[in-house]
Formats: sequence, C-alpha cells, structure tokens
Amino acid sequence: MSTTGRSFIQRFIPKTLIGLAIVGVTAALWHFIGSFRPPPGRTLTIASGSAGDAYQVFAERYRRILAEDDVELRILETAGSLENIRLLHDPNSEVDAAFVHGGSVASEDMEGLASLGVMFYEPMWFFCRCAQGDPTALDLTGKRASIGQEGSATRQAALRLLAMNGIDTGLVQLLDYSPAESAELLRQGELDVAVMVAAWDSPSVQDLLVAPGISLIDFKRADAYVALNRYLSKLILPAGVADMAQNRPPNDVTLIAPMASLVIREDLHSALQYLLVRAAQRIHGRAGIFNEAGKFPAALEVDLPISSEAQHLYAEGPSFLQRNLPFWMAEMVQRLLFIIVPLFGVIYPLWSLLPKLYRWQMQHRVYRLYGELKLLERSLYETGEGPERERLLQRFDELERSATMLKLPDAYSAMGYALKMHIRTMRDALSESH
Repeated sequence: MSTTGRSFIQRFIPKTLIGLAIVGVTAALWHFIGSFRPPPGRTLTIASGSAGDAYQVFAERYRRILAEDDVELRILETAGSLENIRLLHDPNSEVDAAFVHGGSVASEDMEGLASLGVMFYEPMWFFCRCAQGDPTALDLTGKRASIGQEGSATRQAALRLLAMNGIDTGLVQLLDYSPAESAELLRQGELDVAVMVAAWDSPSVQDLLVAPGISLIDFKRADAYVALNRYLSKLILPAGVADMAQNRPPNDVTLIAPMASLVIREDLHSALQYLLVRAAQRIHGRAGIFNEAGKFPAALEVDLPISSEAQHLYAEGPSFLQRNLPFWMAEMVQRLLFIIVPLFGVIYPLWSLLPKLYRWQMQHRVYRLYGELKLLERSLYETGEGPERERLLQRFDELERSATMLKLPDAYSAMGYALKMHIRTMRDALSESH
C-alpha cells in the first residue's frame, strides 16, 4: 500500500470508529425503545352500547375526530356496561376502550383496566304511562316493564333500585328491550314502564321526554340514594327543558345519575390514550344540561384508577411536541428523542476519547523504540570490546532500520524524525567514545 493510501486510512480511523459506534448504539437503542415503546397502531376498537344509546352517539363522534389523525375507530355494538367490561377482559375481543357507567365494575374486574376519566352524567330515566310522581308510589304489580338487556348495567341498576324500594320483581313482567325498542313500545302502549340509564343526548330519552301520555318519574328521595351509593349524583332536570312550547317536562324533575367513564385496557399505547382524551375534551367539554363548560372530562376515580397518561394530560396538558406538531410527527420526534439524548451521551465521550486513544497508539509505537534505544545505550556503555558488544551494535542497526521503516501519519511524522535523529546522535557518540 502506498504511503498516501496508508495515511488516508490512518487519518480516518477515528471517524470510522465513531461512525460505527453511532450506528451500533443507534440500532441497539432503536431495538430497545421498540421493545418498551412500540409505535402506536392505527386502529382502535371501542365497545359502545345498543342502538338508541348515547354511547353509540358519542362513539360516532370519537370516530370522526380520530379519523382526523388517520386512526380508524371500530365501534362494537353491545348490551351495555357489563358486556363492555367482559369484552375488555377478553383477549380475543380486540376491544381497546369502552364506555362504562359508575357502579358497574366489580372489584374482581378491576385488574388490567384503567380509566381515562369521567366523561358525562348518565341519569336513570324512569318513564311510564302514569301520573308523574315518586317511584315508591307507583304500583308495578302486573305491569310490563323494560329494564334493559341482559348483561347491561341498566338492568343491574334497575333491579337494585326495585330491591331498595322493596318491590317484588316476581309481580312485575320484566322485559329486556334496548332503549330504542323500549321507547317505541312505550309510545305504542305495549309497555307500561321503561327504565334506562342514558345520557341526556340519548335519542330515546329525547323522544320520550316529549312523547304524549308519557311521564318521567321524579326521584324525590335522591339524597338518600346518593348517600347509599357513592357513585351516584343528584341532578335537576329543569321544567320545559325538553320542549319549551309544550312545557315538557311540566315541572322540575329530580334524577339520580351515575357518571360514565371511558375505560381502557391499561396496556393501551400512551399515544392512543392521548388521542382519546383529546377527543373527549372536544366532545364532552362543552356546557350541558347538567354541567357547566369544562366540567368534563374529569380525572375522577369512580370504579377504576386513572391511567398515568391521563393523569399527566389532565394535570400538565399536552407536551410541547403534541401542541405544535401533527400527531404522528410528534410521536415520531418523541421516539427519536429517546434515541438522540442517550446517543449524544455516548457520542460526546467517544468524540473526545477515540482521538486520544489513537494519539496514544501512535506515540506508543515511537516510545516503544525509544525504550529499546535507552536499554541499548546503557548496555553498550557497560559492555567492553568483544562479541557481546558486536551483538549489541547489530541490534542497534536493527533498531535504526525499525525507526526508518516506521510509518506514521503526517501529524506524527515529527516524532519519527526525532527518533531517527536521536539514534544517529547516539551512534555518533558511541563511535567517538571508542
């Protein structure tokens, strides 16, 4: 190899080593980060509720908002909260999130789930073909009452309410229609009572509030229900709020209401949790019949703990990247920062250490010959004339040849010249002394 080619390689050895180190560390970090922070998927599945349910209405709004960030939201129609919880626990269901109303999560169902917060009030609506009054004054004997589908939290809550009021369910014809079916059958006179737990936005609730001949029961003992059930709240539905012209309802109505939460599998990617909370703020953050603007979503624990990602978003808001970049770009930059920061911590020491190591290597090649020169000098001064001295002089010649053949980069060539000069000076001094 020519001197020029060897000099080129030697000059670029430090940069090559640093480059290889950067590539190696980057690959290792990318693999490591991917193992605990994989990129978020582009599809989500949410378990909503039955037809005519506010859960379905809200799920459609979430779908439109998430589509703005190229995330497809699949909506799974269910019987309600209890089925939603079961689906969240079922690894084969692929359900990532679900609406669940307060009081429907048993302690044994809490593992593996987290809440993104409370989204809205979900009052219990007790509609009947009767005079408006307290449910305790309503004789349900022989009545046809729809109390929600099997597997729904509405049915669970209705049965609890009937039991608390000492109503013998054996004397009532309990049916399991969906909210939409219940509303239609009650208007047609084929039902006497329809109980549903649904948001104000529910189409079925809106229909029944203005339907002729249909009354809404007033929970006059709402304070007692709230005292006995920590997940309930007391609400007032103002007179005329459903239809001012017809004054429906004709009086203020006291309601009891659990609060609906958006529940997720706790291993849902944090970036997708952020998208869901951001969508929830747009959907549920407006003023409503029962709440002022900004009340929801709220970091309130009803049945489940709030996820750490949601807690951070409620407390600190979105990050700088999330505020100023499109979602996918912010996520990519955030992943890159996980690499760049530790990578810089590796590159900087290497950048200063490798040149020093290389300099030490070049100097060591010269200093090694200086060490031999020093030993030869001492041995030659201590040895008289004879075969031993001749052997040492031959070794001196070999040392000079080694110094002449020593190849050093241009930056270190002065050291090589100095070594050869010292060898010649030593040879001259030895010649003069003998």
